[in-house]
Amino acid sequence: MKRSTLRDLLAGTALIGLLLGASAAFAGSPGYVFTANEAANSLSRIDLSSGQVETVPLPIVPHNVDVSGRGQPLLVVGPMAMADHGKAGTDMAGMEGHGEAGLLAVLDPLDLAKPPRALIPVGEHPAHVVALADGSTAFVTNAGENTVGVIDLAAGQMVARIPTGAYPHGMRLSPDQASLLVANVEDGSVSLIDVATRSETARIPVGKAPVQVGFLPDGSRAFVSLRDEDAVAVIDIADRKVTARITVGRGPIQLHASLDGRYVFVADQGSKENPDNRVSVIDVAKGQVVTTIETGAAAHGVDISDDGQSVFVTNVADGTVSAIDIATLKVSATYRVGDGPNGIAYLQP
Repeated sequence: MKRSTLRDLLAGTALIGLLLGASAAFAGSPGYVFTANEAANSLSRIDLSSGQVETVPLPIVPHNVDVSGRGQPLLVVGPMAMADHGKAGTDMAGMEGHGEAGLLAVLDPLDLAKPPRALIPVGEHPAHVVALADGSTAFVTNAGENTVGVIDLAAGQMVARIPTGAYPHGMRLSPDQASLLVANVEDGSVSLIDVATRSETARIPVGKAPVQVGFLPDGSRAFVSLRDEDAVAVIDIADRKVTARITVGRGPIQLHASLDGRYVFVADQGSKENPDNRVSVIDVAKGQVVTTIETGAAAHGVDISDDGQSVFVTNVADGTVSAIDIATLKVSATYRVGDGPNGIAYLQP
């Protein structure tokens, strides 16, 4: 898609989402929530202070979105939009088109009407993106070629590829940003990558179909969703091995630890034919699920506000986002976004 055409599209549809979403301001954490709407080739932004939702089109089939902090760009990744997926709203594992080239879109999170600052070619069938806090470097899982791409954001190009296990998908940086943990869906492992040397230092077997990972705030342990086992594996990072498995709901996808390390929130998506609509809440000290929270259908993406008070979950089949109050473990607001929301990111402006 030509840049001028994209600009026209953005200008024409940037206010679509203002007609949608929650009618009142969110009573919890202030800021913005962004969703990658895979079924609609669009991005939504929820303004939590007003309850308004703005949705803009993208030149990609977006699966994941990330923003590393205040003053940093919004990053959205996925195959190019002309690709015919036909399965939007899944966790991408097992989809056709492993050879589809992708793009990383670099956007202004505070002004979505602006055209992308850059559209950076990445590898085959990109899935997730994370960025260093200083905004210098981003990492993209190139699922179709079993690598993590290293993107120099200032130069606007992918500068290296790091080999991983088969079909790398979800990933997160360790709290100190020294390591990157990557879930390899098709070989049941996670890759531990040293950020400084840009090399894989360990490949840890975890179980069937790991989709996403999440570190505890102290970096000592990581939790890995095992989609095909309805479970979460717990990894001791120092020992580089699984120390426990915790049963959760059906088809767990993304997960995130609370900032105090007390809970891990797991989105149970279920299957396309039989979606789940719950978030399993793991009590870290007890090593078990202590409650479930009902959201919309096909819970998928999970992120947490910077103040640690709120969890935000995308519901793929409903086209909504559920806001969960951590103090009460109850849904406090629901927002209508674009169709098939998958990845989610929170920003405190």
